[in-house]
Amino acid sequence: MSGSKIQRIDLEKPRWDQSTYLGRAKHFFNLTNPLNVFASDSELDRSREIVSKYRQEKGESLESLKITEDELWKNKYLYDSAYHPDTGEKMLVIGRMSAQVPMNISTPAVVFWQWFNQSFNAVVNYTNRSGASPIPTETLVRSYVGAVGGAVITALSLNRLARRAPPLAGRLVPLAAVAAANCVNIPLMRITELQEGIELQNEEGEKFGNSKKAAREAIASVTMSRILMASPSMVLSPILMNFLDRRNMLAKAKWAAAPIQLAVCGVCLTFATPLCCALFAQRVPVTIDHLEPEVQEAIRAKSPTINMLYYNKGL
Repeated sequence: MSGSKIQRIDLEKPRWDQSTYLGRAKHFFNLTNPLNVFASDSELDRSREIVSKYRQEKGESLESLKITEDELWKNKYLYDSAYHPDTGEKMLVIGRMSAQVPMNISTPAVVFWQWFNQSFNAVVNYTNRSGASPIPTETLVRSYVGAVGGAVITALSLNRLARRAPPLAGRLVPLAAVAAANCVNIPLMRITELQEGIELQNEEGEKFGNSKKAAREAIASVTMSRILMASPSMVLSPILMNFLDRRNMLAKAKWAAAPIQLAVCGVCLTFATPLCCALFAQRVPVTIDHLEPEVQEAIRAKSPTINMLYYNKGL
C-alpha cells in the first residue's frame, strides 16, 4: 500500500496550517460537520482505536492499520468531534460543536424554547470548556441556573420592548437576545476558568501554571465567535420573512413560514459554525510578558528561558 511511503503524520496538530484563516476554516469545517453527530458508538470507538494505535510511540503504520492518509484524518476528525481534547472523555451528543445545526434550527420565541435553547447552549459551553479539571457539582448547578435564567430573562425583556418596534426590528430581537444571552451563558458555564485561570502549556503539552487573564481573553473570543455564528441566520431569516410578508407572498401558504425559516437557519449555521470558529486559533500562543506578574514569576522560576506558552481557548 502507498500509505507505507508516507512520512509519519503528526496527529497532535490539525491537518491544515492554523496560522491562516483558510487553514482554520478547513479544520473547523471537518470538526463541526453536522454528519459527525450521527456517527454510531461503534464508529466512534473505531476512530478512537485507530487514533490511539497510530499515536503510540513506534506504533501502528498506515499499512498495518490498512487505511490511507485521508482515512486516517477522517477518523481523527471524527474522534476530535466527539472526545474532549483535554480529558479524552466522550462528550454529550448535544454538547458537541457538530450538533450546532440540528440543535439550533429553531428560533426561540416563548419561555419553553428560550429555556430549551439556552439549556442547550449551556451544555455546549460546558462541554467545550478549556482544561481537564473537574467542576464541582454545586458550582455547575449554580452556573447553569444563572446562565439559563439570566439568558431567558434577557430574551423575554427584549421581546417585550420589541412589541412597540416596527415589524423588522421585532424580527431581529432574537439576534439581540442571543448576543446578550451568550454574554451571560458562556462566562457563567466557564466560571471555574475565570476563578482559577486557564491552563498554560509549553509546545510539548507540559503544564506551566494557570492564568486568569488568558481565561478572560479566551472566553471573550469564544463569546464573540458564538454571536457572529448566530448572526447570519438571525439576520437573513427576518429580512427574508419581512420581504415575503410585505408582498403578501405567504397569504395562502402560512404553513410555509416555519419551514422557510428552518431551512435558512440550517444552511446559515452549516457554514457559519466552522467559519466563525476559525476566526480565532483554538490553541492560542501567549508570551510570558503578557501574563499576570505573579504568573510570570512562577513560570520563570520553573523555566527561566521560556518565552512562549499556549492555552486551549475552548469552543
